[in-house]
Amino acid sequence: MRHIHLDNGLRLRFPGRGEEFDQGVEIGMLAVMMDSQIREFRRRIATTNLGQVRAIATQMGYHVITDQEDGEFIDLIFRYGSARPQLKLVHSAG
Repeated sequence: MRHIHLDNGLRLRFPGRGEEFDQGVEIGMLAVMMDSQIREFRRRIATTNLGQVRAIATQMGYHVITDQEDGEFIDLIFRYGSARPQLKLVHSAG
């Protein structure tokens, strides 16, 4: 049994349920959010769901950006629509 991350500081557990159930809940929550066409959102998911999440995101018009990974979980950024380059201000040493 593992925690499913809903939002910052908000997690769910389903005692007595298997890993497949947890994965289904996690994918279902993300699919609902993507169906709402939210411009950008972040979520922490199990690394085992990454392939399926990427496939669904592509079909729903989202770009998935990997943020941080800590073994069992990975933080993702979802962006809806065409991907624009991210520009960063860099100061020269001089």
